[in-house]
Amino acid sequence: MKNFMDEDFLLDNEVAVKLFHDYASKMPIFDFHCHLNPKDIYEDKKFKNITEVWLYGDHYKWRLMRSNGVDEKYITGDADDYSKFLEFAKTMPMAIGNPVFHWTHLELQRYFGVNELLNEKTAPMIWEKVNAVLNSSDFSVRNIIKNSNVKILCTTDDPTDSLEYHKLLRDDESFSVKVLPAFRPDKGINIDKDDFKDWVKKLEEASGMAIEDYQDYLDALNSRLEYFDSLGCRLSDHALDFVAYEESSDEEVDGIFKKALNGEKLSQIEIDKFKTNILQFLGRKYKELGWAMQLHIAALRNTNTRMFENLGPDTGYDSINDVNIAYPLSKLLDSLEATGELPKTILYTLNPKDNYVLATLMGSFQGEGIPGKMQFGSAWWFNDNIDGMREQMRTLANVGLLSKFVGMVTDSRSFLSYPRHEYFRRILCNLIGQWVDKGEVPYDIDLLGKIVEDISYNNAVNYFGV
Repeated sequence: MKNFMDEDFLLDNEVAVKLFHDYASKMPIFDFHCHLNPKDIYEDKKFKNITEVWLYGDHYKWRLMRSNGVDEKYITGDADDYSKFLEFAKTMPMAIGNPVFHWTHLELQRYFGVNELLNEKTAPMIWEKVNAVLNSSDFSVRNIIKNSNVKILCTTDDPTDSLEYHKLLRDDESFSVKVLPAFRPDKGINIDKDDFKDWVKKLEEASGMAIEDYQDYLDALNSRLEYFDSLGCRLSDHALDFVAYEESSDEEVDGIFKKALNGEKLSQIEIDKFKTNILQFLGRKYKELGWAMQLHIAALRNTNTRMFENLGPDTGYDSINDVNIAYPLSKLLDSLEATGELPKTILYTLNPKDNYVLATLMGSFQGEGIPGKMQFGSAWWFNDNIDGMREQMRTLANVGLLSKFVGMVTDSRSFLSYPRHEYFRRILCNLIGQWVDKGEVPYDIDLLGKIVEDISYNNAVNYFGV
């Protein structure tokens, strides 16, 4: 029996141990998809207590607490911070098998030197010990990032954002980590949402351009794309809860766009035509700029109407969607490929039923001499657990090249989430070690060590050209 989360946690063979400790653990981190606030990084934010770090906005933890019967007062309500922490501590022993259980204890170990299990009994001691570290002079956001061996991170930014803190960070010679923006234009694509008209007005202000028709709209978006590029942006990000594909002319879309600005109701086909056209425009521009396009597919959002009205989005009431994506996604990609304008693309699915759909579809669009031009993105959200990561990598290995995989992202709003990269690397090393043990892969430590290093960091650096 192994000790709880010891140095060889998740490593069950000698090859895995060597690969992790001699190769993976030494590699820096390139976190190319996260939701960290660049303002907090620039201002070098400090935290008053562990509740602020862990429970202010982490819907992963909120879902577990609700499942454990914790009253909402102690989750998103007005209870004091210690009471909220105590309820989370009571939930932790009940969460065995869940990745949050492992992430929580990895964070306690790596950042605070706490090796005890978090529970109701240990909560007072852990609260005092962790908060003492948090309140020390050198425990700040920038030091967390640097001490986690992060070299590059990409935030997620609306096209109307001023990027003022990215500019300040770029010019700050005291902080060596690259903090780059990523272009997230969902609000400009979701023409069916109530806030679309308001967002168009924000785009007018940000671009300094009047928007009266669809071409004006594209011109304004183009100006923001160029602005993001000037500040080092290397990728976009799209939440495609379902994949739309309906061909149309620019004239048709111009009429649809004007209807939306006039507050007229759009049909589903009109919505799909607009979304298809704007994604094609953006894809062509990404190709021109040399960016990668990330497509996050198959989330079913805000399923609980009552709680959405009370708390708003991103509060733990989303789930996996089960829409069919193969045909419309293939048509979307092919419409760009047909003219040689398909950018580097990373495909993520929230529904593991589509693992082989994405992994095989992307194989049809590889090429241009770019290693892994089309990527099957890391196990995402509900799938970034041990089984989900293994299955994503097994699928990729079965039908593509695992060795060219760009690896893990935190997809997190927490500055303490970097041990998720360690978690992923341990799972990767163990998977390869198991193949060696079974005689499916030769024990060539130079080859395997290089593959592990590349997936951990090098592939992403080369892929994004940073």
